[in-house]
Formats: sequence, structure tokens, C-alpha cells
Amino acid sequence: MKRKTLAVSLSAILAASMLFGCGSNSKSGDTKSSSDNGSASASASEASNAGSDASGSGIQYDGDDVTITYWHTHGDSEEEVLVDTIIPEFEKQYPNIHVDAVRMPYDGLMQQIITSLSSGTGPDLMRMDIIWVPELAEMGALAAVDDLEGFADLKDNLYEGPLSTNYYNGKYYGLPLNTNCLSGVYSKTMMEELNIDSIPTTYDEVVALKDKLGSDQYLIACEGANSWAMAPLFHSLGGVYTNEDYTKASGYVNSEDSVKALETIVEWYDEGIIGPCFTGGKPDAANGLYDGNYLFSYQGPWFFTNDDEENLAKVEVGLLPAGKAGSLTVNGGEDLVMFESSDKKEASWVFAMFLMSEFSQTAQAVGGGHLIPTVKTIAESEEVQAVPNMSTYIEQLEGAVSRTPSPAWEKISDKLSVAFQSAVLHEDTAQSALDKIAPELDALLADTLIGEQKDITILITNTKADARTFQGWVSGYGFEDDMDILCKTGKYEVIKWHRE
Repeated sequence: MKRKTLAVSLSAILAASMLFGCGSNSKSGDTKSSSDNGSASASASEASNAGSDASGSGIQYDGDDVTITYWHTHGDSEEEVLVDTIIPEFEKQYPNIHVDAVRMPYDGLMQQIITSLSSGTGPDLMRMDIIWVPELAEMGALAAVDDLEGFADLKDNLYEGPLSTNYYNGKYYGLPLNTNCLSGVYSKTMMEELNIDSIPTTYDEVVALKDKLGSDQYLIACEGANSWAMAPLFHSLGGVYTNEDYTKASGYVNSEDSVKALETIVEWYDEGIIGPCFTGGKPDAANGLYDGNYLFSYQGPWFFTNDDEENLAKVEVGLLPAGKAGSLTVNGGEDLVMFESSDKKEASWVFAMFLMSEFSQTAQAVGGGHLIPTVKTIAESEEVQAVPNMSTYIEQLEGAVSRTPSPAWEKISDKLSVAFQSAVLHEDTAQSALDKIAPELDALLADTLIGEQKDITILITNTKADARTFQGWVSGYGFEDDMDILCKTGKYEVIKWHRE
């Protein structure tokens, strides 16, 4: 039996139109942001001097005097550079454009975006977590930037990984403002106590040190059995979430290599190689590094904005150890997006491009939260490379694995985290935990595919397993009402779909 995608996609569009009215849309998010409340390693004035000779966006603006609203999630030191250095320089170069920068709390932010857009009080431009861009783009809330002035030239000078976080269904819906990843932060105290004079290059070398551990000492500090914190270790040991084009999880997340990776992580936790902060115990990762309880932890560049020099002198940054698949990490960061509902897109784009300029990118890298530039020539400049630890994080990015770029990422992430936790706590085996979520992830990924297709082929079965899969797909992606309709019309068994 054949049906148009209208059965699913129209209901989603209708729901979106009711929610957002005439031109806005969306859902929710989960990752570590690079923002943090800490002291900057360089002052805002130093950042300003670092980029003072650089030109702005290069885009002319001849429009009316206008004020644009810019939402961001910067931490204290990052916000200081934005407000005291970047915006004043921008308004100097573009006196007809004024920027109202509004700092937003990360918790509950996606819901706040939805509410503001539906009421017509949303921002014109926003710095947002990379995981939210596909969701908002799918809902029609974001303006595509492919054809805007300067994008084509800028695109060629951006790192592909961060750039790709803005790509959805054939178009780009934003700019990668900054990127980050998790690299290794190593305890100098513990290295001395273990009598090692260099950072281990492989996990085999790390594990070989376990017999040297003293009381209350561990080798690895992983801050949670979840899809973000575990990603570098899981992927380095050979685990994957999906196939390469992010269309299928079954046979990948529960493959022999993925199961083995999770089994190894569980084994290392049981043996005390991975420390108690993995499941919320003490010491926490930071204090454990300072006090010599942990050899290393997975940390982003924001780690070095949080503490005083005395503590930071006790650690050093280095590349993560390599496992079966190499020294892998996870890609984070924030993107710049414009909202379709805004009537100030021209001015917003001028400011967005200014934020991507040498002046702004250098200022944020040098004087903010050590934000990693996404523009290659800027990231590779002497000024940026001279920022403490920056070169290591840029090198680590070469092994960055993207979180699944799907509008359903948050639901995918939640299911991965539940599976990881159940295995670590011995509530389930690694094989069983990953087998259970594989079809659920397929269902979430399939919905994304359906949105991109003109037609789907629907097969009818009567098996209980298939019915459960369909139910998980429907309810797991917010289509409870659709499921009720399908049940009433006697098509509850419709659970398989194929791309045409």
C-alpha cells in the first residue's frame, strides 16, 4: 500500500503552524556548551588589541537605523569580550545598526525559544547549541544562508565539521561561530606518583598502569555514563552510534565492535580504572585531577577558565589516548542562526558576518572562554596558536566525531544514555542494552528520512514486535495524536517504511 508522506509530515507541519503561527518554530537540547563562568586568561582589552587591525565583515549596509536582538549563552568572560570589545567596534563600523545582546540561561532555553517565536518576541539572531539547528530548521524557524552575501567565500575557509552542523536537507541554516571538543587534562601529581614522564598515547598504556595505583586513585575520570561524556572513550574503543550517513542504527550501535567497546568501559569501571565520578561519586573530576586521584579527564577548553592559577598549575592538557579506532573525541560548539520570522535579516546578517571576522574570532579566542575559531586561517594564526592549550584542542579536533545530525538528536541521546547507564550499573548486559535501543534509534532516524522524501511505502504486519517498534516511533517523536488516528482507522500495524 502506498501513501504520500502527508500522513506524517503534514501533521508535523500542521502542529508547527498552530504552535508558531506565521513564521517560527521548534524543540529541545542536551550537550555541553563551551560557555562557563570563569576568569579570562587574557583581558578584553588585550583581545581588542589582538584584532584591532583586522577589517570587519566587509559587507556594506545602507539600510535604516535599526536595533537587532541577539540572544547568546556566553559565560562571564566571553560576555565581557562581546559587550565591551566586539559590539562597540561593530557599532563603530556600522553606526546604523545597534545590537541588543541578551544573555540567556541554557536550561530550558529551547522551550523559551519556542515560546518567544510563537508570541512574536523572539530574537533576530542567536548563538545556539549546534544540536538545535536541525530541529529548528526542520520546523521552518530558521532562515537559509546559502545565497547571502559573503557566505560562499566564507564557507571555503571554515572547518568542515563545525560547518556541517548547520546543514539540513540540502541547505545551510547558520554559521559555525565557535567550536570545541573534549581533550585530555592530565594530573601532574599523579604522573609523578606513577613515575611516568610523558602523557600515555594509547589506552593500552593507560590500563597497564593500574597495578601502580594507590588507595583512592583511578586512571580515568569520565563525568557521566551518557552520550556526551562517554563519546570520546566509546568511539576510540571502536563503538559507533549509526552508519556513516546517519540513517541506520541497527547493526551499528549494537555491532560487535560497539558492544565490545561498552563491555570494556563497564569492565574498567568495575576494576577501578574509571573512577567514581562516572556515576556521580566523589571525588569530582576537577578536584580529583588537582589532588592526584585521577590520571586524566575528558575536558573542553572551558576547563581552563574556571579555576585559579594555583590549581591549573597542577594539570596539563594533552591529546586523548588512542584506542582501536584512534584518538577520537566529540564535536561541540555553537552556531549563529537567523530566524525566519525576523524583519531585520539584512542587519542581522551583517552582524553575523562581523562575528565571523578576524577581529571578532581572535577576540573571543584570546580574551573570552578560549573559544576555538572555526575560520581556518584565524585558528592557525600565531595569535590564536599562542593561546595556552589552543593548539592541542585544534589538533584534537582532527579526530572529532559529530553527534548524529538529526532533528531527533536529543531523543537519540537520551536513549543512548539510558542504555549506557543500564550496562554500567549492571541492570542489563551491554549486548542487551544496545539491542533494545537499536530499533528505537532506527525509528527516530527514519522520521528524519521521511521528512526528506516525497513518498513512503508502508507495509502491514501483525507481529507484536513490529507493533512495538511502530508505537515507539510514533510516541517517541511526538506523534501520539497520529497514533490514535491510525488506531481508529485500523492501521495500527503499519510499522515499516521504505524510502522511494
